[in-house]
Amino acid sequence: MKILHINSHNFGSTGSIMLGLAEEARSRGHRCVTASPPGRSMVPGLRDHWFIGTRLGRNLHLLAGEWTGLTGCFSMVDTWLFLCRAERFDPDVVHLHNLHNGYLNLPMVMAWLARRNRPVVWTLHDCWAFTGKCPYFDTIGCDRWRTGCHDCPQLSAYPRSRVDNTRRMWENKRRWFALPERMTLVTPSRWLADLVGRSFLKGQSLRVIPNGIDLDVFRPIPSSFRRDRGLEGKFMVLGVAFQWTRHKGLDVFEALARRLDDRFRIVLVGVDPETPVPEGVLALPRTLDRETLAKIYTAADVFVNPTREEVLGMVNLEALACGTPVVTFRTGGSPECVDETCGTVVDKDDTDTMERAIRRICGERPYGPEACRRAAEKFDRKCRFGEYGRLYEEIADKI
Repeated sequence: MKILHINSHNFGSTGSIMLGLAEEARSRGHRCVTASPPGRSMVPGLRDHWFIGTRLGRNLHLLAGEWTGLTGCFSMVDTWLFLCRAERFDPDVVHLHNLHNGYLNLPMVMAWLARRNRPVVWTLHDCWAFTGKCPYFDTIGCDRWRTGCHDCPQLSAYPRSRVDNTRRMWENKRRWFALPERMTLVTPSRWLADLVGRSFLKGQSLRVIPNGIDLDVFRPIPSSFRRDRGLEGKFMVLGVAFQWTRHKGLDVFEALARRLDDRFRIVLVGVDPETPVPEGVLALPRTLDRETLAKIYTAADVFVNPTREEVLGMVNLEALACGTPVVTFRTGGSPECVDETCGTVVDKDDTDTMERAIRRICGERPYGPEACRRAAEKFDRKCRFGEYGRLYEEIADKI
């Protein structure tokens, strides 16, 4: 079987998922090609990887999208060249990931998929596929996506737009994404599957396959992190994010820093140098390698995730895999990672209860590292990738 993956990046969380799925498919004897636009953080030594278009073409697409509100309607030449190459490859299955970020002409891609009438798998890593613009809308409590976007309250947020064309794009997406007749949608969480079922995509075939983590990397690793950072004798409260904003709960950590006494020390990983953090908070960059990150997870007494927008909550799983209990908001798919054996789920924006949970976990230690590790093992990357492999074979058998 020949499989073609398409994603907006070949790095980061979705890029790692795409590349991992490709390797899993190759281990099953399939031929697999991955494709993404060129970018600043390209992974070296990629196997069977195509770059879609050029940086200049993508930048022009993003600029045109910003000024028209029609991101996804440009890059005609780059898309045509890519589809010609894909046609020659003649994949049995096309696996779509993130299609936003201005690198493909969406109507051209969907029309090509419809003409070929071969199986398509589309993993939704966020909510963008059924909104007029936004990947997320939970923080602002917007529900316009259910009946037709308009008067967008997030024009300045990614993908930035100076013109409100969300109603038109919502209608476009509803029409474009209905073109492929043999498409299976996959969501990483039941929460996102529920949203899909209330959107214009509700008629599509749908599966839930949670993202998996590499349990060989994220595991309990003792280290000298506490000693090196002067944290001995302190309760270490850890937070990890790729980018710290209010969406990820930076303001909650600011509040916790004021409330927790000097027995506690907050450590935040993924802090941009320009991001201000409260006095006394240890801020670490996002450039840490995965083994170093596993050591930090292991060193923590509790992992805190006050996210307001989360499809699943991979950082929750990484912490659990390293034996560290989790306290998280009841938002998105984040609660699906945590049960009564390994942590506590509190209502969104309930900082009082989150503070009490932190104090209880640090003081009483009700969740052992072995129980936390067992909870993470349900999300073993090898098993989850294997589910995708079986899905490919199942839908390809129907050709």
